[in-house]
Amino acid sequence: MKKNSRERVLAAIDHREAEGAPVDFGSNPSSGISALAYNKLKLHLGYSSGPARIYDVAGHLAQPEDWMLDRFGVDVVDVGRMFNTADEDWYGVRLSDGSVGEYPSWFKPVRREDGAFEAEVEGVAIARMPAEGMSFDQIYFPYLDGYPATFKYLPEAMKKVSSSVLAVSPWDRAEGPDFWRELREKTAALRESSDRAIVISCGCNLFEWGMYLRRLDNFLMDIPAEQDKVEGLLDALMEIHLGRLEKVCGAVGDIVDVVRFGDDLGMTGGSFMSPALYRKLFRPRHTLLNEYVHQHTGMKTFLHSCGSIYGLLPDLIEAGFDIINPVQTNCKDMEPARLKREFGSAITFWGGGCDGNILNNGTPGQVKRHVVERMEIFSPGGGFIFNTEHNILPEAPPQNVVAMFEAVGEYNGR
Repeated sequence: MKKNSRERVLAAIDHREAEGAPVDFGSNPSSGISALAYNKLKLHLGYSSGPARIYDVAGHLAQPEDWMLDRFGVDVVDVGRMFNTADEDWYGVRLSDGSVGEYPSWFKPVRREDGAFEAEVEGVAIARMPAEGMSFDQIYFPYLDGYPATFKYLPEAMKKVSSSVLAVSPWDRAEGPDFWRELREKTAALRESSDRAIVISCGCNLFEWGMYLRRLDNFLMDIPAEQDKVEGLLDALMEIHLGRLEKVCGAVGDIVDVVRFGDDLGMTGGSFMSPALYRKLFRPRHTLLNEYVHQHTGMKTFLHSCGSIYGLLPDLIEAGFDIINPVQTNCKDMEPARLKREFGSAITFWGGGCDGNILNNGTPGQVKRHVVERMEIFSPGGGFIFNTEHNILPEAPPQNVVAMFEAVGEYNGR
């Protein structure tokens, strides 16, 4: 019997082959497409259904429309697409290339004299996008000058960090009085209306929150030199994260298939810390997050971590993650065949299906050949969800994006 999309995704995560590799496109903020690229793609495909809706304002990512998911055979969707569905939830903006997009109605950045845009909280600029920019960067760090004597007011500090303020749906609605009821109802409606697997992004970042609060340079020095303070911060974060995770699991843990966590642990040339430091500071806490999900729900756990994380993969597997994303194979030690050979039976690779350099700069024929090579490496035995190595960038030619998905469909025999 031919499996539906959800069954294909779950089979792949369980390391079983099921009529080809499942496909992701836009199920979360690290598997999507820039609004600029999305507008070009729609124009190339001959669709005029309206401007790109920028659900992730920090990264300027577009929410793929249903017709596009169907066109490219996408097998997985995000709960967040069930929120902000009315026209009045959006307003039009002019993007840096002159095309038109839409922002969520709650997002009102301030334009400065130099043409840049800044997002503010209580009069403090927390994120900035240059006049010709394509995303907002954090510019305010609450603990920049040092750790507080107590983490009692950590939640208030977190509310002044751009990753929290510029939250993607559904979390832009999380302060609403009926949010948890609404989350369950909308998730149940999505399950009823679609046979695709469902993802919910839950954050629970640890290393990244240290970076957001202290700034990356400071936090990297803190990890070896100020471990008592780092652990105090991590423990305070875990209390907050487990509280939210309990609510997520209680509200939709019986409906959602995959819960997404985030923690960028890698750079192009290696991980931000040694495996020994990861093992001491972060693995025990990541283990608790995974254990909570696996003990209370049937959801699979997904870790988004950019960069070269080859040296950390044994520990990430030991911590209990089921899935790793975005599988940046152009980074050190992240060769596809090596990853599949050494870790392919223990963790699912969600990404790595197309190198962004080739997608951006190759010909459609080169893109197709490259994608088929990746499918041949990653697909056997399951454990692979096709996606690019991160979001599709503005410079990606639309014909290359089409060629990429055509190659996947042809390989899968769809």
